[in-house]
Amino acid sequence: MVQPSLFPLAAWTVTEVNRYLRDLLESDYNLGDLWVQGEISNFSRPSSGHIYFTLKDERAALRCVMWRNNAQRLAYLPQDGDSVEAHGSISVYEAGGQYQLYADTIKPIGEGALYQEFLRLKAKLEAEGLFDEARKRPIPPWPKRIGIVTSPTGAALRDMLNTLRRRYPLVEVVIAPSPVQGRDAPAGIIAGLRDLNRAAAPDVILLARGGGSIEDLWAFNNEGVARAIAASEAPVITGVGHETDFTIADFVADLRAPTPTAAAELATPNRDDLLIVLDEARQRSIQLIHAGIGDQRWRLNELASRLRRLSPEAHIMSDRQRLDELSHRAVTFLSHFIEMQRAHLDAAGQRLTDLNPQTVLARGYALVSNVDGYNVRSVKQVKAGDFLNVRVSDGAFGVDVAER
Repeated sequence: MVQPSLFPLAAWTVTEVNRYLRDLLESDYNLGDLWVQGEISNFSRPSSGHIYFTLKDERAALRCVMWRNNAQRLAYLPQDGDSVEAHGSISVYEAGGQYQLYADTIKPIGEGALYQEFLRLKAKLEAEGLFDEARKRPIPPWPKRIGIVTSPTGAALRDMLNTLRRRYPLVEVVIAPSPVQGRDAPAGIIAGLRDLNRAAAPDVILLARGGGSIEDLWAFNNEGVARAIAASEAPVITGVGHETDFTIADFVADLRAPTPTAAAELATPNRDDLLIVLDEARQRSIQLIHAGIGDQRWRLNELASRLRRLSPEAHIMSDRQRLDELSHRAVTFLSHFIEMQRAHLDAAGQRLTDLNPQTVLARGYALVSNVDGYNVRSVKQVKAGDFLNVRVSDGAFGVDVAER
C-alpha cells in the first residue's frame, strides 16, 4: 500500500518533461553519434525540402527526420522498402512528445563499397568539369531523329515509344539495343552511343532504363559510360530508374529526366503545342501575304500612275485640251473682233447716214446751187435775177432770185 507523502512534490508541465527528456537524450554520448539500420517506410519529402521517414525492423519502428541542407547533399535518395543505414543523433520533438532520429546521411545496407566508389568517381569527374553546366548542350526543340539506348525487352522502351508516338509522331526513332545491367552493360551502352552518333546522327539520344537497386543501376555509374556520354556529338537525356535515383550518367548528361517516360517527354514537343505553333505561323503567313499584297498593290498603283504621267496618250490628251482651249480662245477672239467690227461698221453707217445730204433734205432742208453747179453757202454768192437750182428730198426745181 502506497502512503501519500507528507511533502507533496510539485507537478511538472508536459513541456518540462519533454525538455528534460530531450536534454537527457542529447547528453548521452552514444545517442549523439550513431548508425541505425532498418527498412524505410512512410517516406515523404514535402515542398519544404526536409525528409521524413520511419526506420523499422521486425519488432520496432523509429521516426526519423533529415533537414533540407543535409537532404540536398544526398547522392542516394531512398524509397519505401529500401534497407538502409542512417547516421545521426537521437533527440525529442518536444511539440509532439516523440523521440526521433535526426539523420544527416543515409546509405544502403551492404552497398557501402559501391557507394564509396560512386562518391569517388563523382568527385573525380566533377573535378574534371564533366558536370559543368557550361558544357551541357541545349535540347533541340523540333528533333527530326531520336536515338534510344536501352534494353530492347524492357518496359522502359515500350513506355518511351508510346510517349513519342503520342506526343510527336513525326519523329524518326533509331534504337541501339544494349543490356542495361550486368557485366556487359557498360560496354553495350558505350557501343550504342558510339554507333548512334556514327551511323544515325540523331538530334538527341535517350539513355534510359527502369528502376532497380544500386547494383541494377551500377552500369550507369561506370566511368567509361560517363565519358561516352560527354563525348557524344548529339545531346544526351538520361532517364534512369525512378525520380529518386541518381547516377553518374545523370550528372554528365545534358539533361536528366526522372523516368524513361519523362525523358521521352523532355525530348519532344507536344503535338497539341505544335498545332498551336502551326496555327500561329499560318496566321502570321496570312498577315504577311496580305501585307505583301497591299504593298505590291500600292507599288502597282504608283507605277500605273507614273506610266499614265509618262504615256504619249497623256501628252496627246493634254495637247488636245490645249488645242481646245486655243480653239475656244480663237473663236471667242474672232467673235469679239467681229462684234467690234460690226459695231464700228454700224457706227460708220450711222455717221454716213447722218452725213447723207438726202437725209438732211428729208428733214426739210434744201440744197441750193447756181447754174455752174456750185452750192450756194452764202447770200453773197447770189444777186437779184440769178437763176438757182433748189433740190429738196423728193426732187428739184429752179427759182429766180427776185431781190437780195
